[in-house]
Amino acid sequence: MHAENRISYDLDRYLEHVQAAASAIRAASEVQPRAALILGSGLGGLVRDMDIVRTLPYVEIPYFPLSTVESHAGMLHLGRLEGVPVMVFQGRFHLYEGYSPWEVTFPVRVAGALGVEVLLISNAAGGLDATMERGDLMLITDHINLQGVNPLTGPNLDAWGPRFPDMSDPYDRTLCLFAEDASLEMGIRLHQGVYVAVVGPNLETRAEYRFLRTIGADAVGMSTVPEVIVARHMGMRTLAISVITDLCMPDALEPITIPEILAAAARAEPALGGLVRQVLARL
Repeated sequence: MHAENRISYDLDRYLEHVQAAASAIRAASEVQPRAALILGSGLGGLVRDMDIVRTLPYVEIPYFPLSTVESHAGMLHLGRLEGVPVMVFQGRFHLYEGYSPWEVTFPVRVAGALGVEVLLISNAAGGLDATMERGDLMLITDHINLQGVNPLTGPNLDAWGPRFPDMSDPYDRTLCLFAEDASLEMGIRLHQGVYVAVVGPNLETRAEYRFLRTIGADAVGMSTVPEVIVARHMGMRTLAISVITDLCMPDALEPITIPEILAAAARAEPALGGLVRQVLARL
């Protein structure tokens, strides 16, 4: 985010910034999005399947953060996918970039202000389940937040959601069923499991992987959970899918490079894109 646009969590100011960004997007296109998609590392190719009406670089949207990660393009696409009006965020924001949890989730707040009902998220994650292979997909059925912060900390705006939102079922069961059915029809191997979010940016040690597996995690990553918390706070239905880009078996751990992670994400992109399209077609 530009230095002059950085958001401190003053609720009135934050609301003003959200509304300004939403107004700018609304003025730029007649698309009234029903669903929003947040695309993770190396997974931006889904936009090729869109009927794009308008593309806005993040830098052109008032108060919008800017992606600092090379694999995140920093573009908002408005249009239709499988006949559904969508907004697609090609590039997300992370705590490890130095952003606050309120900046990380700013796009979700803007999507909510635009009337989005469904949020679909993809991410690249490390697999903790020995049955997983690099390039597999995992449907997130629950999560663990180990990032040490929460985007709902601070004053609450009742118009957005309750002070104490329930998180017993953060990932919409109907959307998950859509994904399961689509994976069976398409012959796609789709794991199901718990995603644990850490801050990063370093990958974990052997001892940390053992710990994460012990507490019930099936995959580990550095995103998604803040966005899901805010989406549920605003009443959006959510679905999230991880691409398993590396295997995190402590007793057989091998060094991994970011290019290798991005290559694995790219190989999984056709299957993920097909799955997302089929979920949208079922809405």
